[in-house]
Amino acid sequence: MTGQYAEAHRCSLADPEGFWGQAAQAIDWQQRWERVLDDTNPPFYLWFRGGKLNTCWNALDRHVANGRGDQAALIYDSPVAGEIRTFSYRELRDRVALLAGVLRGLGVAKGDRVLIYMPMVPEAVMAMLACARLGAIHSVVFGGFAAPELATRIDDAKPKVILSASCGIEVQRVIAYKPLLDRAIELAQAKPESCVILQRPMAAAALIAGRDYDWQTLMARASPADCVTVDATDPLYILYTSGTTGIPKGIVRDNGGHAVALYWSMANIYGLKPGEVFWTASDVGWVVGHSYIVYAPLIYGCTSLLYEGKPVGTPDAGAFWRVIAQHGVAVLFTAPTAFRAIKREDPEGELIRRYDLGKFRALFLAGERADPPTVEWAERQLAVPVIDHWWQTETGWPITANCIGLEKLPVKYGSSTKPVPGWDLRVLATDGHELKRGEIGALCLKLPLPPGALPTLWHADDRFVSSYLEEYPGYYQTADAGFIDEDGYVFVMTRTDDIINVAGHRLSTGGIEEVLAAHPDVAECAVIGVADALKGQVPMGFLVLKAGAARPAAQVAEEAVRLVRERIGPVASFKTAMVVQRLPKTRSGKILRGTMRRIADGEAYKMPATIDDPAILGEIAETLKGAGYAKPAG
Repeated sequence: MTGQYAEAHRCSLADPEGFWGQAAQAIDWQQRWERVLDDTNPPFYLWFRGGKLNTCWNALDRHVANGRGDQAALIYDSPVAGEIRTFSYRELRDRVALLAGVLRGLGVAKGDRVLIYMPMVPEAVMAMLACARLGAIHSVVFGGFAAPELATRIDDAKPKVILSASCGIEVQRVIAYKPLLDRAIELAQAKPESCVILQRPMAAAALIAGRDYDWQTLMARASPADCVTVDATDPLYILYTSGTTGIPKGIVRDNGGHAVALYWSMANIYGLKPGEVFWTASDVGWVVGHSYIVYAPLIYGCTSLLYEGKPVGTPDAGAFWRVIAQHGVAVLFTAPTAFRAIKREDPEGELIRRYDLGKFRALFLAGERADPPTVEWAERQLAVPVIDHWWQTETGWPITANCIGLEKLPVKYGSSTKPVPGWDLRVLATDGHELKRGEIGALCLKLPLPPGALPTLWHADDRFVSSYLEEYPGYYQTADAGFIDEDGYVFVMTRTDDIINVAGHRLSTGGIEEVLAAHPDVAECAVIGVADALKGQVPMGFLVLKAGAARPAAQVAEEAVRLVRERIGPVASFKTAMVVQRLPKTRSGKILRGTMRRIADGEAYKMPATIDDPAILGEIAETLKGAGYAKPAG
């Protein structure tokens, strides 16, 4: 008998217009669409053409209008600021309407861009929603981004107004944002007309007369603004992601398809009910924060949790369990990196047992590959389903998942389960033909992509085609590699450029990492392919040990090498594993494997704008040099 998941997936591909037209009934429309899917100008597909709506109305006003204004919409929990605040739907609606009034008073209208450069504070959420209320296009840049990188985004988006704050807080460190913002504006060719600065008590920002305004002063004078109706195909936001050319790519998200897809995902993927507490432990600067801190939970009617803190160090590895217990979180979504950090500090899970997690029923992981040892550890400690799922900035919502709201499928460790309804996923060879089940190749999505995915890049249609659609005509190239097994389960192994060629054998660095992570003393690891004169490339492993690891580092490294030879075989040619104190990562938790490889191969590299701590790259270089591997930069 066909299960609910299989039937939903079949219907979504056989009749996408019927499937998504039905899903769209859950959204409030000012005007119904003329056509669900406009496919008259491929590869530029449009969803809900002719439809009119407002995303902020769907996220806030309609819940107030439907009698749920007193329900909590947003809980702000900041261990670094020592503050917890809760906003009802009515309170959040009123504050957003006032902030929209501030923007309107500064000349912001439908279609104008507003750049948001803020820490994890409620005002950042309000800023996004205020832009949506006016039909303005927001572009959130991760707070604390370096000035040159911020300048490139200012030049591309050309914002009329920038919303920022005096500072952000990184555990015990206060980072002043205003000097970075001032320098970025100085570097940028496109100058904003106004900047609105939220003064935080930890640091005061100097305001430039005639350009800069105090947030609270303008809010006190503002009149609330009503929702502005926009076309379903109008842009809601631009979110920049790193480009291979060094010029960031502006991912565009529309209003209509985005609202429909995110609403659908809350019930069917995450299994939530309106009114429940959903916590995405990420940052509003990333797509995860856009989709699942701000828009999806509020459009669906959940209570969203905004957390300004870390999984460890604020104050300890029990931080997540304190938040879940205190606020009655039903579902948590975070990165595997967070759980590896918790596991490293508290390998026996002793801190978990200090808290009542009675309302907690599911953990979702995404952002980095969820290695089976981490998933199994979380399952043992939490006794709830632990679900790896896979998606990208470009897709806006999950490509593959165990859709527990439809039907919970059996878990296969190392797999992000099956394609979510709406996504037609194929595994292609370099010549474009579809590979057999079990064969590793490029993971590609057959066009058209479902609602919520990027329709193009900001003012860069040609780059959209060349970046994503050119290599495999008729498909979107994810740049991830993996395979689909005989049961239809998807295994995302690595980025396509992380498939290494060892003496003619194609190997996934993710597969080797999976073996290394199984060692009982390894907290997390990374594998890169380094140049080798004889074999072309050979894999090299970096290991971070658990706190209080029983074995000496040298012994763990030897055992790790032996483990790979036993489980993958001599063909892997895995001979080098080095123990390091930490791995270089982006602020969202992605390990910078490409940068590590360039250091090992002596190639020139640019300091990644999103790196969490630049000093770590120096540590990696010294470790490689000490082991005789790092070549002089060429």
